Amino acid sequence: MSGEKTGGWISRLKPDWYIILIISMVALASLLPARGAAAPAFGLATQIAIALVFFLHGAKLSREAVIKGVTHWRLHLLVLAATFVMFPVLCLGLAALPGAITPAALAPGLIFLGCLPSTIQSSIGFTAIARGNVAATVASATASNLLGIAVTPVLAAILMQTQGGFSLHSAQTIILQLLLPFIAGQLLRPWVGPWIARRSKMVGYVDRGSILLVVYSAFSEAVVEGIWTKVSALDLARLLILCCVLLAAVLLITLFAARSLKFNKEDEITIVFCGSKKSLASGVPMAGVLFPGAQLGLILLPIMVFHQIQLMACAVIANAYAKRADTEPQTS
Repeated sequence: MSGEKTGGWISRLKPDWYIILIISMVALASLLPARGAAAPAFGLATQIAIALVFFLHGAKLSREAVIKGVTHWRLHLLVLAATFVMFPVLCLGLAALPGAITPAALAPGLIFLGCLPSTIQSSIGFTAIARGNVAATVASATASNLLGIAVTPVLAAILMQTQGGFSLHSAQTIILQLLLPFIAGQLLRPWVGPWIARRSKMVGYVDRGSILLVVYSAFSEAVVEGIWTKVSALDLARLLILCCVLLAAVLLITLFAARSLKFNKEDEITIVFCGSKKSLASGVPMAGVLFPGAQLGLILLPIMVFHQIQLMACAVIANAYAKRADTEPQTS
């Protein structure tokens, strides 16, 4: 009996190879970042992978599931409230802490982090891995990014007294790289849907692979720009702790809200993943418009750190969700 208990305890210590791969991407980018001609090549590969993810999910999801996801207004309101209300309030609180806790040079970056929209690609990838409501995630994360094009600069201007506008380029990117592949998948679903349904593992590999590409590309850019040398090791350690506390608080609040409002497990997964993330892809170009070059590096550092933490933490959570038994009710 004790041998069985020991074996079960040991089995729970088996490494999570996906987490190891994510950490390996960070290490690889630190040692061999994509630079020069390789950087745009990896950027293009990431864009293709993201577009492929959306095409596959568009072809995989039934029309009924998509309509149900788009019209799930209670879920979308909760995600938007978490993204554009709860996050800014929490980040303002962290930025207002004494300098011994929150480095003054990094406080503006924390506030800007709170103003950003949710991620799209990684939210969908993790939701798919966790067996959540992918259709609702597509709609909610896309709405967050489209609204963020206008909401983020306004929030940043109010909370940070910055000035600046925004470009329609981000909206065009969302439409061309994300929505169009998804719509194409939906239109071609009668022909390619059955083939994709028989290869669900392939879709999972594309989800995971695209996230690994995002991790490597994002961290490579940070290393090439020398962003880690612009603050002390102590400041970086404090920022790391602040970002961990922020993410833990947001994950707990979104989880509690989803369960208090009686959402089912699939919707809960969408709320937790969409409501707890901030988009590095949207944050970098927006910051480039809103802030001068000399300030830009420090503004981006909290986003870079939080981005890596959210990917690693959500990978663990997604795998934990994926191992659950399908015993939850399917209505919300």
